[in-house]
Amino acid sequence: MKRLVCTLLVLLLSLSGAGSCAAEEMHIAARGAVLIDAASGRVLFGQNENARFPMASTTKIMTALLALENCALDERVTASENASGVPGTSIYLGVGETLTMEEMLYGLLLRSGNDAATAIAEHVAGSVEDFAAMMNARAAQLDADARFKNPHGLDAAGHEASALALARIFRQAMQNGDFRRITGTAKATIPWVGNDFARVLVSKNRLLTAYEGATGGKTGYTSDAGRCLVFSAERDGMELIGVVLSCPDWFDEAERLLDYGFANFRLETPLRAGDAACEAAVRGGMADAVRAVAARDLAAAVREGERWRVDYDFPGGVRAPIERGEAIGTATLYIGNEAVAETPLLAEEDVEKRDLFSALKRLFKRWALPVSA
Repeated sequence: MKRLVCTLLVLLLSLSGAGSCAAEEMHIAARGAVLIDAASGRVLFGQNENARFPMASTTKIMTALLALENCALDERVTASENASGVPGTSIYLGVGETLTMEEMLYGLLLRSGNDAATAIAEHVAGSVEDFAAMMNARAAQLDADARFKNPHGLDAAGHEASALALARIFRQAMQNGDFRRITGTAKATIPWVGNDFARVLVSKNRLLTAYEGATGGKTGYTSDAGRCLVFSAERDGMELIGVVLSCPDWFDEAERLLDYGFANFRLETPLRAGDAACEAAVRGGMADAVRAVAARDLAAAVREGERWRVDYDFPGGVRAPIERGEAIGTATLYIGNEAVAETPLLAEEDVEKRDLFSALKRLFKRWALPVSA
């Protein structure tokens, strides 16, 4: 059956290109790099973005995401001997020491504690091995080409991810308000059991204090991975997410990527959540049409001069009965011929099926209405 499609076509006028930088002219001093639009996930710049490399402690983004998706912030997490003994960066957890999940996450994302990562993994899944399996399953759900062997990112054969995979994982994590709050914190204090003073945690992501609009990120370093950084910033309502892997000048190159994105793209939002998109024809209903509204914002970063359009698609048509809020179609944002974002379309009102019962019910309601004097 033919699909019913309504198309809104918008031609964007080309503005002056002064001061802009074409993607093909830009090179980042990193083995892998990517810049995406947080609203849609559209790739704005890529350099070996699909090649997998060791990613060091940027691994901990997935660790935090799984912790937040499976646990409450006030759950008590106890460090095992295994967690306490993990080498590398640490928050110096003692064997048997207990913190809340939220406190562990601050230790994980700010101080980059490998001991915190292991304690979280064992709390969520029972073992590091089972947690790694959860990490790989979640990566597959996010279409993120990553292979996890552990929750902390210490060098291990086959533990690697592409820059684009890490950007997609971070984009998902940033949709969690608790993750966004923690990763955007420059300094925090958590308890230190058995000591007279607390742990003071300072984020290793210097962009939080040095770059205008920085919203979060995660650093990583090992001898195999080199310097790795996942980062984000927002200006004028547009948030960008970037990744650099094996990048000696990680913060400088991150700033170059963000500057490039903000200089060359702007956020286009054809539909906001709740906006009426169009009317859809209804088959077999007491009404011939129903208004379709956007379930969430439809937005993407657009370069000056790019053409975009929105297609409203109702596969197989819309058939009664319909309940208010029911998904009846999809709105898809295209830039050129590339589909970059979509949102479900919801029915704005109920539509009864056209049959004898509905007709009699409507007639009865009219007959029962009180007559005004």
